[in-house]
Amino acid sequence: MSKAVMQAMQLDAPRKALRLVERPVPEPRPNDLLIEISACGVCRTDLHIVDGDIRSQLPIVPGHEIVGRVLAAGDAATGFSIGERVGVPWLGGTCGACLYCREDRENLCDRPTFTGFSRDGGFASHAIADARFCFAIPAAYDDVEAAPLLCAGLIGYRSLVAAGEARRVGLYGFGAAAHILTQVARWQGREVFAFTRPGDDEGQRFALDLGCVWAGGSDERPPAPLDAAIIFAPVGALVPLALKAVRKGGRIVCAGIHMSDIPAFPYSDLWEERSIRSVANLTRADGRDFFRIAAEAPIRVSTEAFPLGQANEALARLRAGKIEGAAVLTPGG
Repeated sequence: MSKAVMQAMQLDAPRKALRLVERPVPEPRPNDLLIEISACGVCRTDLHIVDGDIRSQLPIVPGHEIVGRVLAAGDAATGFSIGERVGVPWLGGTCGACLYCREDRENLCDRPTFTGFSRDGGFASHAIADARFCFAIPAAYDDVEAAPLLCAGLIGYRSLVAAGEARRVGLYGFGAAAHILTQVARWQGREVFAFTRPGDDEGQRFALDLGCVWAGGSDERPPAPLDAAIIFAPVGALVPLALKAVRKGGRIVCAGIHMSDIPAFPYSDLWEERSIRSVANLTRADGRDFFRIAAEAPIRVSTEAFPLGQANEALARLRAGKIEGAAVLTPGG
């Protein structure tokens, strides 16, 4: 009897277009779920993988914002039933034994597995995922809306936690993560200041529509000093600009997996106990905390859907800054 086949958009080499391939549907290992994918978000990290900014094993199927339904489960997989909706994030597995895992800092695991980077991801009709690292998704979101929550939402949330109790928060780079995080921050009673590419009037209007108290270009100063700034854009030159925008004791959080080099800046801009830190990956605790909030907060996820075969177009639109909110692939589309 012939084996069932799946479709996938495969990256064979950096800076090359993804290629539509057919391959056998994989068998789940003991802790795995076999998932039929209904939606997968297109994240800036996927763009960094495709563009070779970060190097993965190749060939690889990108995509780590996966929403689908369980078709089959390995003998040791627990937590999800056949037919149940499930979400798959960037963190696909950890060793459980290194110093960081033992300290409940699994986002820094020495031997991690990442969805769409070290194991095939969600730019496909089917995927395998470790059930221990998957999430249930609040019923309030349909599949396409839910997909960006699995990285843009999760990493945005971890970045907001890293910003501490900041009341005035600046967001540099107003894309998928920022548009979700703005709504979470407002729900928490914070003021959000949006920084877009200079001259991006549409992006600034979008930010204001979501409740930002101010929106302007990344080359502008906000009307009031910020308590913290979160940088989503992969542009190192934004760090010195953000330092000038935060008050004494202010905090800069660099939220991306890749950023261009940070240029030199005078120590006086960092002085007075300002600080710079990065955010790496996520933990399962982040996911549980965020999805509890997502079930309560009135988050409106703005998406643009593309059929699976148009993954290259979605990536090109994201690269050019032409996506309002988040791009999402729909294998059945």
